[in-house]
Amino acid sequence: MAAILAVIVIIAGYVTYRGLNPENDVVVSDNLDNNILPSLILSTATTDTVIVAPVDSLWAGNPKAPFNFTVVSPKIPATIKVTVGETDFSYESVSEYQLTKQNTSYTIYPEINWKYDRLKRNAQPTPISFSLTVENLDKESREKIYTMSMRTINECMTSYIDKKGRRHDTSILFAAYVNEDSPLIDRILREALDTRIVNRFWGYQSKNKEVVRNQVYAIWHVLQQRNFKYSSISNSSLSSSKVTAQKVRTFEDAFQNSQINCVDGSVMFASLLKAINIDPVLVKTPTHMFIGYYLDKRHREIEYLETSMVGDVNLSDYFNGEDPDSVMQGKSQREVSRMTFDRARQYAAGIYERHRLQLENGDKGYAIIDVTSIRKVIQPIGI
Repeated sequence: MAAILAVIVIIAGYVTYRGLNPENDVVVSDNLDNNILPSLILSTATTDTVIVAPVDSLWAGNPKAPFNFTVVSPKIPATIKVTVGETDFSYESVSEYQLTKQNTSYTIYPEINWKYDRLKRNAQPTPISFSLTVENLDKESREKIYTMSMRTINECMTSYIDKKGRRHDTSILFAAYVNEDSPLIDRILREALDTRIVNRFWGYQSKNKEVVRNQVYAIWHVLQQRNFKYSSISNSSLSSSKVTAQKVRTFEDAFQNSQINCVDGSVMFASLLKAINIDPVLVKTPTHMFIGYYLDKRHREIEYLETSMVGDVNLSDYFNGEDPDSVMQGKSQREVSRMTFDRARQYAAGIYERHRLQLENGDKGYAIIDVTSIRKVIQPIGI
């Protein structure tokens, strides 16, 4: 009697297992702990760059897809049809994949036809549910619903852990927030020319490093005139043991609110320098970011700048050259501005020297991101 009961239990368990895990079931998963990063999608949309590379043994499709599904191929080669239904952030997407190996587990990354404008405008994390239909796998189509979190455009992924437990640094995505094409840049450059610190922006054409430095200072001076202030808002609401991210203001956000932290100030300043053909770099330590800029076209000499110090003074407290009543400290606005600019260069140079070995070795949490060279793989998100 006991033997009969044991057989019944085994059979029941097997039937239950087969019901929950049929051989031709569609199992959906993703590589970023159910998160979708708009900045990741937008910055690589027009390039062949794959930031989150598949580690599956046998996969097919578009590795940039935010999720994937695993199926076991039938006993004969088959072509499956995959339909991902329309969402608020994507159009209906249809694709086909050939499963040439019999009785083999395939991981499929389906095509997603994104609504890029919606991704750019997403300012709040929100759930998104994808409907997935797989046809021709067997006599019946398979349908699944997979829900993920669509993160905000301001969240920059800094690292992730893949399915094999390996952490990958993705700091190069900060370059996506360097937007040298922003239409707002012309307003700042016009104001900088009006100061007469420089009479034109001509990058490295002069071949004089002091001329290059003065162009950088002219931009610094205008941002001080605009009363930009340091505002430490960097934490992302993303909660994950596999993905880390930092909140970054876009150029437009920083311009509108005149607020920057070390990352915001760095990517904004880099945007302005890139627009005037001065090549910037983003210098990242585990807890800080500042910028560097080359003083010559061949990149033989570089200087560093602590952009968060742009708000250390209020220029309105000093003599502006026109209103005698504005004299408070016995110095002119131009003198004070140049003094803080030189101090910010010295301060950044000191940080670089303290972390030189870690930066040059590319230690964990450290990175030097050359924006000009990285443009081949990471494009501006272009808000």
